[in-house]
Amino acid sequence: MKKRLLGGTGIEVSPLGLGTVKFGRNQGVKYPSGFELPSDAEITAILELCRELGINLLDTAPAYGLSEERIGKCLPGVRDSWVLCGKAGEDFENGQSHFDFSAAHVRRSLERSLQRLRTEYLDILLIHSDGRDKEILADEVLWQTLQQAKKQGLIRAYGISTKTVEGSALGLERTDVVMLTYNPWTREEEPNLERAEKLGKGVLIKKALGSGWLGGQGLKHSPEECLQFCLKHSAVTSAVVGSINPANIRANTRVFLD
Repeated sequence: MKKRLLGGTGIEVSPLGLGTVKFGRNQGVKYPSGFELPSDAEITAILELCRELGINLLDTAPAYGLSEERIGKCLPGVRDSWVLCGKAGEDFENGQSHFDFSAAHVRRSLERSLQRLRTEYLDILLIHSDGRDKEILADEVLWQTLQQAKKQGLIRAYGISTKTVEGSALGLERTDVVMLTYNPWTREEEPNLERAEKLGKGVLIKKALGSGWLGGQGLKHSPEECLQFCLKHSAVTSAVVGSINPANIRANTRVFLD
């Protein structure tokens, strides 16, 4: 797969990224069916497969249970060959999510993620919004803290994973990267995609497959149709899809082959 520049960050990512919720959490998720967490050996094999297929973007978060620790333990190859996208602001403990977007907590969360992932830096750090996008983006101290972390080399780029169209628009104005929901049946963000292209900002897509449901309002689409839909928009840098099924990862990758 040909890598793409993530806006003006200078970071090159594969057009298909791997979401890693299923590496560490199977409680309180919204997938069509339940699943068992993979073993360390299975995670290593999945990551080796991604490397073989050209997938270099891994998306993780403290809210994904044990995902960070397991990536840190199992990540193969040279660190610089991977793009690690982490998050802060949401933690998942005792079966529940807890949110804290204060600058102090986000800084502690970043430092904890670096330890868990066994790395000296994250390529991307996103604020893991709970829906209060506008309020989060208005916190000057928080964003100054992320700017400082970037200057210190702890992160290469920062942004927000949004829940609202308004939040995505504001995020494009003040961050490097926005992760937003986009798929054939959820197109409200299209004006923001156009804006991102004009501003030269990086765009990561979440829920490209609708968390595995593949449709809305009774419509159904194939994974290939969903990924092709996301890929054809020139503002989209990468679509992040979670999977622990090697066959599905291979099939999804074929959509992005030249």
